[in-house]
Amino acid sequence: MLAGTVLATRAKLWSIGIVGCLAALVVAALALPQSFRLTAFSDIIQCLLLLSGTVCFLPHALRSEGRMRLFWVMMALGIAFWLAYQLLWTYFEVFLRRDVPDPFGGDIVLFLHIVPLIAALTLRPHVPRDEYAARVGRLDFALLIVWWVYLYVLIVMPWQYAVTDQPTYSRNLNAVYLAEKLVFLVALASCWINSKGAWRIFYANFFGASLLYSVSSYVANWAIVRNVYYSGSLYDIPLAASMVWITLIGLWSRPAKPQSEKTASTAYGVWVARASMIAAFSLPLFAAWALSDSRVPVRIRMVRLILTLAVAVVMGGMVFVRQRLLDSELVRLLKHSRQSIENLKLLQSQIVQSEKLASIGQLVGGAAHELNNPITAMLGYSDLLLSTELAPEQHALATKIGQQVRRTKSLVASLLSFAKRAPSAWTPLNLNTLVSTAVKLCEPQYQALRVEVRVELEDDLPKVSGDSNGLLQACSQILSNALHRLSERGGRTLIVSTHHHAGAAVLQVSEDSPATPDSAAETGDSIGLSACQGIVQEHRGRILCEPRDDGGMVVRVELPACDSAAPGPTASPGPLRAQSQPSA
Repeated sequence: MLAGTVLATRAKLWSIGIVGCLAALVVAALALPQSFRLTAFSDIIQCLLLLSGTVCFLPHALRSEGRMRLFWVMMALGIAFWLAYQLLWTYFEVFLRRDVPDPFGGDIVLFLHIVPLIAALTLRPHVPRDEYAARVGRLDFALLIVWWVYLYVLIVMPWQYAVTDQPTYSRNLNAVYLAEKLVFLVALASCWINSKGAWRIFYANFFGASLLYSVSSYVANWAIVRNVYYSGSLYDIPLAASMVWITLIGLWSRPAKPQSEKTASTAYGVWVARASMIAAFSLPLFAAWALSDSRVPVRIRMVRLILTLAVAVVMGGMVFVRQRLLDSELVRLLKHSRQSIENLKLLQSQIVQSEKLASIGQLVGGAAHELNNPITAMLGYSDLLLSTELAPEQHALATKIGQQVRRTKSLVASLLSFAKRAPSAWTPLNLNTLVSTAVKLCEPQYQALRVEVRVELEDDLPKVSGDSNGLLQACSQILSNALHRLSERGGRTLIVSTHHHAGAAVLQVSEDSPATPDSAAETGDSIGLSACQGIVQEHRGRILCEPRDDGGMVVRVELPACDSAAPGPTASPGPLRAQSQPSA
């Protein structure tokens, strides 16, 4: 904020200084007679004003990049050419103390100072981006610039070097320069109309300054023809005012980058390409005009013809390069279009597959709800059957029925969770608390199976970040699967423990059943394990299944420790030992 205040203060002081210079010029024009002192004062002040305008545009180029930087560099270059012409004028009038020669070789510098400004406007920095290829566009701009230089050399310079004719030279120079200024004003007006916000203000001010310069330079030329102009006269005041205006534009303009959501059409790029092609195809017309104009000397006609042929070769080469670039650009766009179509087809197939999965999820959810009622009834009847007096063989069969019903109920719960589980907010969690809760929830199952569950929880276990419902479901499902495997293999002990290792909180479920290494794949609950695997992966963890040396199975769940919560004592009690009670 302090830097912004300093810059604003500096801009205010700078503005006051250049306005003071303009006021001094007005006072000198009104108070001083035509003299060397007035000429020197006027020329030096105008040089300072143009130097100020050039310097004011350079910070914009340093703060920008890409097309924006090129735009500001072109603007500064155009004003720098104007400054160079004024320095040449000052050199003759102040240091050599003589009038500027007519014709003057430095007039081409004045003519060229508008060419970079036109090139800057063709970049159109107020629009997000053109669909037209950037390299081809820059070559089109180069073709137009070459054409403007060719036009000056063709029409003006022969009357300066081939056959010296001062009236014809001045008349042709004024005509070409006027045409160039009109094109520049039309381009500025187009940018002004099609821009918004800070860019619209910028173009409006630059249009006003350029229009003031164009009118004042025309009036000055009118005065020169009638021998009433002299340096430092009132004719110079509008010219100096346009210089001051340009400096103020550079000081106070803050046009930003265009919004990215808008996209420029291809019409502008096509228009520039057509203009460059028209410029190239106009060369034969100029050659025919040079040969057919019998009013000019033969020497000038030959110079114009040779010049046109040379420029035709140069511009023909540029057109050839442009066409090659355009071909490569079209090939790139074709490849990009094909890739986009392939990606669109792939996306469409993925959307269809997602819709199928969503339909399957809805179907599974509805079926699971319908299955819950008969499963609950079957579980109740099996428990009721176990409570009656049965023979040992009948009691074993009833126990197996209850086990399978409970397993089916667990499968249905996994199906519901898999189909309809919604994301919820993550919070720091105590894994010991989740494990203790899961063990309590599985208590009816392991008591019915006559399985001993030993719980060993580490006191200083670090917390994990996640969804409590999802992790609780994963722990319960892992315990349920382990209990089912134990009952299938005849095991009687399940060890549930927690500890921390390498920045992760670890849940370990170890069973002592005489299982084979691939028993988990043979008898495991694939749907339940898939749901657990998905939940653990969402929490950036992993599940490992390892066989024990005694033939049992060890399931490890590793979850990364929560960065926002330091490890501390758990809120759960110490190691919990739960043992099933044999039924009567």
